[in-house]
Amino acid sequence: MSNMVTIGISDMKVVKEGDSLVTYALGSCVGICLYDPVTKIGGLGHIMLPNYPQNNPKENPHRFADTCIPAMLDEMAKMGALRQRIVAKIAGGAKMFEVSGDSAFGNIGARNVEAVKNSLMSFHIPIKAEDTGLNYGRTVFFYTENGSMVVKSFANGVKTY
Repeated sequence: MSNMVTIGISDMKVVKEGDSLVTYALGSCVGICLYDPVTKIGGLGHIMLPNYPQNNPKENPHRFADTCIPAMLDEMAKMGALRQRIVAKIAGGAKMFEVSGDSAFGNIGARNVEAVKNSLMSFHIPIKAEDTGLNYGRTVFFYTENGSMVVKSFANGVKTY
């Protein structure tokens, strides 16, 4: 029987085959699905920002692309996944608001996607599917039995990757 595990904002969980993961309301945030197709171990992270602030060591590391991804990889390895087999699927990173004169804030979704891609590249993890950008929110379901990512949105319906 499949257990659906909910991932909150700035959260990350790793599960074994048979369990599924979901995260809601990805706007500028990015959902990162990592999967080992042999062990069927999967993880889902919901990051809010690109980089961990080194001047604030009490921050939640799962909030940031550059610290959530290594934490997820470590959890997956503890459960038996091999890093060289892990693949990624990502969704989110939308530009939810038009902000005049403040492109850094208004473009946080694109910065999040870039940080996720850079972090995955640094670990040599290929991105097998991507549903990012544009201007609408998404909900992501991730299924460990086959590694599929289902993205639901009001603007774009349901897509399976």
